[in-house]
Amino acid sequence: QVQLVESGGGLVQAGGSLRLSCAASGRTFSSYAMGWFRQAPGKEREFVAAITWSGGITYYADAVKGRFTISRDNAKNTVYLQMNSLKPEDTANYHCAVKLGPGYGKGDFGSWGQGTQVTVSS
Repeated sequence: QVQLVESGGGLVQAGGSLRLSCAASGRTFSSYAMGWFRQAPGKEREFVAAITWSGGITYYADAVKGRFTISRDNAKNTVYLQMNSLKPEDTANYHCAVKLGPGYGKGDFGSWGQGTQVTVSS
């Protein structure tokens, strides 16, 4: 069982950057593909980005493509989400999760962290 703890959220102006981290416990972390999701108040949790266990392949939602970069450091049991050119619509609670299924819906991920809040002011 992998346990996940996110950090790095905060308040930033539009156009700014943040880097989120997701620290994992458990020796099997490097065996799993990982993902980031976000959830804004009153909205469904939505997929943001995913990365394979080796870090060789990444996948992004259209809304963040070209602005966000997912990466991982298996030696540190950590996944990152670098967010650039932030927009007010990026405001949400960001969660990392372990990819357990073949797709990119929230049902294909598990072991959710508590999340870290990102607020982008205009």
